[in-house]
Amino acid sequence: MKNCDIKYFLAANSANGFISEFSSNCTTEYKTYIIKGGPGCGKSSFMKKVAKTAENSGERVVFCPCSSDPDSLDAVIFEDKKIIILDGTAPHTVDPVYPAVCEEILNFGQFWDSQKIADKNEVIRVTNLNKTLHKTASCYISAAGSLLWDNFKTAESCTDTKKVERFAKNLCQKLIPQKSGSGEETVRFLGGITPKGLVSFPETITNSCQNIVIIKDEFFSVSSQILKIVRDFALKNGYKILTIKNPLFPNLIDHIILPELSLAIVTENRFIRFQRDCRRIHSRRFVDNRLLHFSKNRIKFNLKASKELLDSAYFTLKEAKAVHDELESHYIKAMDFEKLNDFADMLCKNWF
Repeated sequence: MKNCDIKYFLAANSANGFISEFSSNCTTEYKTYIIKGGPGCGKSSFMKKVAKTAENSGERVVFCPCSSDPDSLDAVIFEDKKIIILDGTAPHTVDPVYPAVCEEILNFGQFWDSQKIADKNEVIRVTNLNKTLHKTASCYISAAGSLLWDNFKTAESCTDTKKVERFAKNLCQKLIPQKSGSGEETVRFLGGITPKGLVSFPETITNSCQNIVIIKDEFFSVSSQILKIVRDFALKNGYKILTIKNPLFPNLIDHIILPELSLAIVTENRFIRFQRDCRRIHSRRFVDNRLLHFSKNRIKFNLKASKELLDSAYFTLKEAKAVHDELESHYIKAMDFEKLNDFADMLCKNWF
């Protein structure tokens, strides 16, 4: 398994607005380095450089792409060294909770010459335009979410919740040995709404877990209930778990990973597919499909309309990225990247 195959988003452009799980990933178990600086100051390139050095030394690295630009990084996590480096600027602003003890600030402003940012009015204009485009994309995503949530509630009304509960509890008994202790939860996203469309990383799970149970569920009504029961059972029995939330509906759980057992219980639908021969649980066994059939036209309309809205969101986020690239160009001209590279080399030498 290659390190670069382990990827998660730490934030999402959701139907409820921008959601960040940055702070929840910065536990006292890790030393967190929070980068502060403007666009184009080399935050992502710095993280990639340090991550490459770490990989070459055999370190386990988790890559966390940016939901506004999946080719850039929001964070890197070095699991063996218990170190996190992250972009602590807006919209996922992170500040120290235990300064110097658990967190350090990396001030990349020290590497720029503000006098070289000549057209300050243009910087302000482009910054505000970028914010406006993100707000527009958020409106499209929210509207799409309303339609898909209607499908979820429709399917939920046709779901035998008691049957699902019995099945889920039995599944827990079979797959998760009971033990004592207090569980710990880390929350991340496996997919995201981005300028490149809906991007997801199913290979993160298929490459890191030996035992995978797949719940095929187009409307989340069955999988979300099963996964909530699995989550509660695992935490009650003292396991460390990764709770992978739905990027559109962050109140729903898409996947649960128990690293100690090399076990994942995941949701599969039109938004994410797992290319592996695993046990599959079909949601239709818990759903009154005859009753659901009465809503087929409404469901079909919601799917079609939500696709159009999400396509508009993708396009608007792509426009926002182009504007952000323009904004970065103003800061790039002011940066001393040679000094930044020297700083990266110094950290790598100390850590790896």
